[in-house]
This record gives sequence, structure tokens and C-alpha cells, in this order.
Amino acid sequence: MTERRITSRQNPALQQVRKLLSSRSEREKTGRFVADGTKLLAEAVQWWDGLETVILADHVQVQVPEQTQVIRVPADVMASISPMQSPQGALFVCRLPEKQAFVPTPGMLLLDGIQDPGNMGTILRTADALNVPVALLEGCVDPYSHKVVRASMGAVFRTAVVQTTWEEAQRCCLQRHIPIGVTALSERSEDIRTARLNQMAVVIGSEGQGVRSEILEQADAQLVIPMNIRCESLNAAIAAAIVMWQMGK
Repeated sequence: MTERRITSRQNPALQQVRKLLSSRSEREKTGRFVADGTKLLAEAVQWWDGLETVILADHVQVQVPEQTQVIRVPADVMASISPMQSPQGALFVCRLPEKQAFVPTPGMLLLDGIQDPGNMGTILRTADALNVPVALLEGCVDPYSHKVVRASMGAVFRTAVVQTTWEEAQRCCLQRHIPIGVTALSERSEDIRTARLNQMAVVIGSEGQGVRSEILEQADAQLVIPMNIRCESLNAAIAAAIVMWQMGK
């Protein structure tokens, strides 16, 4: 392990961390992402091969792999780069994973346009807990933004996050004879309690718009979560959790 100390807020290494925290394009261009917090760092140490640099406030002591670079900074410098109002004193830089091929399996989720980092992280965390494969379609928030990583409680380090397109997902599911269901309110929607969800790939739509009309029209089945008639919809993460739980029955 190599360790150095930085005291200037304008140091290029710290400026790069700020860019990675704020810009998806910068993360994609450099192949790096940043996460924060000692608990998430422990998850990355245990599960992630691509941990490169750890930035620690002077008072923080953690165990990191021998090949990891450690940068020590004063508390005020940590506060200037941390995205948290009350920094835990640890930021770390990781390599993005290699692109994972989309291989559909019965009993999986397809996420369409999920934009809220909290919802995305919660879905990934729940899917990890219930061992449900997940793939992200177009329009989803970056799964390696620091907000998603935090909300996932380290799930992004433990399971592969697959990203694909609706065109590819539809084609691959058709080839493997996996029907695609979508959660939607319509006259032909089937109650998820009677549908064979464990044989399907189920699409969960965006928070504001729901599933895209293109997908609604081309899907094999429409599904509904039974609820009080005076309620129109559920939070995307809650809907996904209910569907995943039902898949396991």
C-alpha cells in the first residue's frame, strides 16, 4: 500500500474526484467511479476487484488491499470533496466493470427509464437480497453514480449490473422463449398473484411515465399489482419489490 498526503483543495487528483462524482460522461470516459463512506468501502474491499484509490480523512483508519493507493487529507479538504453533508471521512475510486452481456433468464427484471437514484439503488439492493437478475434498459440513471451506489448498500459491488436495450432484450427473450410482462393498469392486465412471474422477464417502468408505449404494445403480457381502488400507482422500488417477492412463490 502506498500512502501520500494532500492538503490543497485544488489538487488535480481531488478535482478529478469531483468530476467523477458529478458527471456520468466523465465516469464513462475515464472508466472510473467514486463512492463514499466507510461501510461501502468495506463492501468494495470484500467484493470489488477494481478498487484503485482510497481518500481518507486523517482520523479514519480502515483496512485496504496492499495494491491500493491511499491519500490522506485534512477534515476540511474531505468536506470540500465529499457529496455528504456529514462526511464519514472516506471516498474511494473504482474501475468501472467490463460490459456484461445480456443473457435473459426466467424470473428477471427489466428496468425501463428508472431515473431516481434512490429507487434504482433500492431495486438493486432488493434484487441482490432475493437473488433476482436485473437488466437496465434505456433511460435509466447511471448505476455507478454515488447516490445509486449508496442507496444500493453495496449491491453494485456484489452483483453484476447489466445494461441493454429494449430491442436486444426483446430479441434475446424471444430466442429463449421467455415471455415479457409489463406492469400496467389496463383492462387486460392479469393479477400478479395468478401470473407465472417466475417464467417471465418483467418490465418495471419509470417513476413518472411508467413503461414506454413501445414496450407496452410489444410485450407478451400486462400485469397489475392488486391494491386499493382509490390508489393509482406505487413507488417504482416498492412495485419492483412486490413483483420480485411474487416471483419467488
